[in-house]
Amino acid sequence: MGRGEKYKYTLLSVLGTGLLGTGLYLLRDQLADQIKSASYKAKDAYDTASGRVRRASRAITGEGRSGLGSTAALLVGVGVTLGILFAPASGEQIRRNIADTFGERIRSRVSGESHGTGPTPAERL
Repeated sequence: MGRGEKYKYTLLSVLGTGLLGTGLYLLRDQLADQIKSASYKAKDAYDTASGRVRRASRAITGEGRSGLGSTAALLVGVGVTLGILFAPASGEQIRRNIADTFGERIRSRVSGESHGTGPTPAERL
């Protein structure tokens, strides 16, 4: 191998090694960016899933709710019970009164009568 050929071989070797090193360096940067991107996406998916699980757990256990709804339901139940126990009329009479009252309202609305609640549908036209 002559001196010119050796020089050419060395020059190509150095250039090839430099180009190969540069390509690997660029690939390494791209790969690192893709790994970061995948890592961020995985973290976001985990955060979303854990938030949903946390909210479902709170809904099931009732954590974070005030006792206002439960208290209101309890008071309504006690009121209905006391109303039934101490009602001045019998249960049958109370049911008849309720049916009569609602029956009258329904008949008056169907027939077009007004009880001071506003104009009838025919009057609105």
